[in-house]
Amino acid sequence: MPAIFGRGANLTARLVYLAAAVGLIVLSLAGWLIPYTDWSSGVGFPADQPVPFSHRHHVAGLGLDCRYCHATVERSATAGMPPTYTCMTCHSQLWTNATMLEPVRRSLADGQPLHWQRVNRLPDYVYFDHSIHIAKGVGCVTCHGRIDRMPLTEKQASLRMGWCLDCHRDPAPRLRPRAAVFDMTWRPTSDTPSGATLAREYRIHTADLTDCSTCHR
Repeated sequence: MPAIFGRGANLTARLVYLAAAVGLIVLSLAGWLIPYTDWSSGVGFPADQPVPFSHRHHVAGLGLDCRYCHATVERSATAGMPPTYTCMTCHSQLWTNATMLEPVRRSLADGQPLHWQRVNRLPDYVYFDHSIHIAKGVGCVTCHGRIDRMPLTEKQASLRMGWCLDCHRDPAPRLRPRAAVFDMTWRPTSDTPSGATLAREYRIHTADLTDCSTCHR
């Protein structure tokens, strides 16, 4: 009676089983690792905005302070986005016919705000307050990076829970004098108080910073 399977059937079956096992392992690892990649968290990818606003031009080039556009950042949980008339304070005189600024002019004429896309987005179950971080001497660059170097705004940090907790457990290395919070180029000098000294001055108690209710309310 002739054989149903050839001599290499066993070897072929073993290779198929091995490939299937390796494939499952690779898929499992990918499913576990992908959420931790910059691609998944959006780090390094500029958001598509209605106007290609350049922080590098406005901050580093023109010297605008963060608070000129983000006016509520010192007193509110949200930093605030500039209303159209803030943009038109300058652009009613400068680049008045620029094509890229047509959405801004149309927004003012129609009385409809520009729909900026959030670059740093937290889940609804996470509470974050800009004002308290600024009051405690956390510089803008800590979370937003050197935004003054960005021609298009991109996410700098993952904002994952572990990333936030690292700072909440040991905030001292991220602290600076309050007068330097909005200074993109600030560096500590020999006269700068240490992070531990600033933490005491700002009355930062790390024992409370890792309570669940601090961020989840």
